[in-house]
Amino acid sequence: CLAELRTRARTRRAESPSMEAAVGREDALAAVRKRGRALRFLPPELQADREVVLEAVRQYGGALEYAAAEIRADREVVLEAVRKYGGALAFVAAELLADREVVLEAVRQ
Repeated sequence: CLAELRTRARTRRAESPSMEAAVGREDALAAVRKRGRALRFLPPELQADREVVLEAVRQYGGALEYAAAEIRADREVVLEAVRKYGGALAFVAAELLADREVVLEAVRQ
């Protein structure tokens, strides 16, 4: 699915200079459900889409690295990420590093 997503994005970019047209939201959701790391290859507006990022971190917590800054400050998304992969704490917004539950969840991993 990741290879297919990349191919579609390349094809659409060649046809249209707009990255927004490159990958649809439904394609993005399908890709991150199969492989959370696919978030890395999505355009910024999808990296800022809470639902897309939440699905990505549920599959692979480290996908938080590729999320937009405002999503890395979303407590629910961050908790999902660190529960899946404690190392995701490295990508958490500074204000959540003082959140005891976030840090404890990361350490439990």
